[in-house]
Amino acid sequence: MAAGGTNSGREAVPTVALSSGKPMPRLGFGTATATLGQAEGHAGVKEAVLRAIDAGYRHLDTAAAYNTEAAVGDAVAQAVRDGTIASRDELYITSKLWIADAHPSRVLPALQKTLQCLQMEYVDLYLIHFPVSMRPVPVGAPLVVKEEQVALDMKGVWEEMEECQRRGLAKAIGVSNFSCKKLEHLLSFARIPPAANQVEVHPYCRQNKLREFCKAKGIQLCAYSPLGGKGTPWANDSVMDSPILKQISNERGKTVAQVCISWVYEQGDVVITKSFNERRTKENLDIFGWELSNDDHRSISDLPESRGNCDFMVYESGPYKTVDELWDGEITAGQRNQKVVSINN
Repeated sequence: MAAGGTNSGREAVPTVALSSGKPMPRLGFGTATATLGQAEGHAGVKEAVLRAIDAGYRHLDTAAAYNTEAAVGDAVAQAVRDGTIASRDELYITSKLWIADAHPSRVLPALQKTLQCLQMEYVDLYLIHFPVSMRPVPVGAPLVVKEEQVALDMKGVWEEMEECQRRGLAKAIGVSNFSCKKLEHLLSFARIPPAANQVEVHPYCRQNKLREFCKAKGIQLCAYSPLGGKGTPWANDSVMDSPILKQISNERGKTVAQVCISWVYEQGDVVITKSFNERRTKENLDIFGWELSNDDHRSISDLPESRGNCDFMVYESGPYKTVDELWDGEITAGQRNQKVVSINN
């Protein structure tokens, strides 16, 4: 993958071939924030994305729910004008279908709106954000209304996702937050199999079972929140305070963040990092030319597993009454991170 523009001399991030579409850079720059872009604002997100492109990131991850698609689109257009990249085609852009639009009749209009926000003719990867749907709610309502959640019509929605790929609006399609069981169901009727599954992965949420399943089925596992997720309900919030990870980072002369990102990368996953701090944005790319030792890997494999609770997807009369139902028991109840945070905060 060419670095392009003024960054042509910088070593490109390695890529991985997918079952469809072009190869995906194995380090991506995420744009999800705890405030879903509200506190950072359009200009703040745009500047962060511009710095990331200048630093060498060529994979940008966004979603309708993040409220950052327009800022990403403006940043990409600016990077082309500035000559940092020659064209949008040098980038790999991922976006996601939100649960309110996860209905067969709403998939294509949702992607068309995403493309309008991004000022692009296509995305490289379009994902079903969560394995659940929500009835449309009035403008100004919270992003998630538990009482309005309904079961995902997976077959009907996936057929429309396939139509998006057939039309060239998405070069590849996939899912996010899908368990082995849900993927198996999807594969039972999919004409175009999912190219990727984006889930929480870090040293405290290792996803070994899911990784092996995806590998066997030709689905690329993509890791969000490789550093955990302080202040968010979608990832474990204790990763950066881990004594074991701090010890490893001291021994390697690296940051805890670099240790976490390197560990995920060494599993064969694509890693979506996120920091709007310019120094850390660059540091998060510095995982090449060194590796964790076998002892490091053994220490990490002994850490207790937990994950974000995704409480906002659980409701006593909804499709998923418990977190175990949502994840199909792949992380046991006693090992879950118990902190509850509202996604609408």
